[in-house]
Amino acid sequence: MKSAYVADLEADQTITSFFLVCDKEIRATREGKPFLRLELGDRTGTVEARMWDHFEEIASSISRDDFVKVQARVELYRNKTQLALDRLRRAEPAEVDLADYFPHTSEDIEKLYTELCSYVASVGNPWLKRLLAGVVEDPEVVPKLKRAPAAMRMHHAYLGGLLEHIVSLCGLCRAVAARYPEADADLLLTGAVLHDLGKIRELTYERSFGYSTEGHLLGHIILELELVTKKIDALEGFPAELKTLVQHLLISHHGQYEFGSPKLPMFREAILLHYLDDLDSKMASIRSTLASDKNEGEWTAWTAALDRRLLRTEFYLQGEVRSADAPQQLTLEPPGKKE
Repeated sequence: MKSAYVADLEADQTITSFFLVCDKEIRATREGKPFLRLELGDRTGTVEARMWDHFEEIASSISRDDFVKVQARVELYRNKTQLALDRLRRAEPAEVDLADYFPHTSEDIEKLYTELCSYVASVGNPWLKRLLAGVVEDPEVVPKLKRAPAAMRMHHAYLGGLLEHIVSLCGLCRAVAARYPEADADLLLTGAVLHDLGKIRELTYERSFGYSTEGHLLGHIILELELVTKKIDALEGFPAELKTLVQHLLISHHGQYEFGSPKLPMFREAILLHYLDDLDSKMASIRSTLASDKNEGEWTAWTAALDRRLLRTEFYLQGEVRSADAPQQLTLEPPGKKE
């Protein structure tokens, strides 16, 4: 039975609990003293753990994606929680409940998939409709699409997160296309469905989240370009010009060269897709930050995904603003920066 979750750890606690090994390595200090470094996780997040003495034998018996039982002291190092391991062993399968370890969308996966299929069915362009149906009905794609996260940490970083993100983005695209009728709604929706498809191969998500070898080497944009191009080429007569537009949507959706796009978005649907994708991603990051942050004041802790702290507006909207003579003490600079 799991007794302590990552999100609940506080400095100076002593805990005994089970975790998933997300990463493992032997490191050494500057003086040459070796130590075991682990990244341990559960459904609420991950935490770094270190074991300094008598770890060699146990380290050889555990690997990434194993479950372990630990006895540890919770410490605060450079404003970051970490575990100092006193005892460590590999856990038996009967000792863990998988639901404790893997964050999952709160949405109903089958309902999300039905919504996705409905969006595909609404596409009027016959070529795009056939392309999308060939993807979302592919028996090799569907199980991965229903399970994959949308990212490692930045947004929708949980099982089912990719499907949740795609369906949310489809809804945004439909709403915005109604506001801008000069945009081709079918083309925009096609970009929404396909834009992150490569993540089913870029990421690993059977247990802990990570990058596959081809994910490290190629990235999801190249992987989805390859996958979608094969689907298009299998449709005899697919218009060459339309193929180019779809490919451009995929390779430009990050919006900037420094964000990984080989090309900037160069037509209205590509520009819309980029901004709507960015909007949905950031709103998901905001939702996650506000839900998980343990600060009780008006401001959250610093969030790397958004590169800022967030104000809890309910203090203002509900008339709970602090008195001016008792201001909250905080800095809006990120950790490590001078105030």
